[in-house]
Amino acid sequence: MRTELHVPSDLKFLSIVENWLLGALEVELGDRVDWPRQANRLRLVLVEAYSNVVRHAHRNRPNLPVLLRLELKNRDLCLEVWDYGDGFDLSTYLPPTPHEYHEGGYGWLILNRLMDKVEYRLQVNGGNCLMLETTLPGEPTQIPS
Repeated sequence: MRTELHVPSDLKFLSIVENWLLGALEVELGDRVDWPRQANRLRLVLVEAYSNVVRHAHRNRPNLPVLLRLELKNRDLCLEVWDYGDGFDLSTYLPPTPHEYHEGGYGWLILNRLMDKVEYRLQVNGGNCLMLETTLPGEPTQIPS
């Protein structure tokens, strides 16, 4: 299954973005996935990625679209988040440390903890692409009592 969504750079569209992602996956996978756990994980990943585009990449430019692409093969999920801002230079990223307060920098850490693979490519066909991949586990097995 492949689908995509073009959405404005405005946080008021966040619930539409969430419903698109989770709705498409639920229609495709049905009850073969532990939805309470996976929905929360994917919602957090999507909120982090989309809000970063709105707040940083497209700051003060709500007319720039955000393109979201979803591909699902069996349980292998790939989500691409495309922006048209200047991009972020990952070589300048310093992960937050537990003993010091940091205002930002947690998003990249969160994405890498929750997904199996995270890649960020600058200036590909006029945009920047954040690619997020994971394999969705099946629904939990019930242990007979």
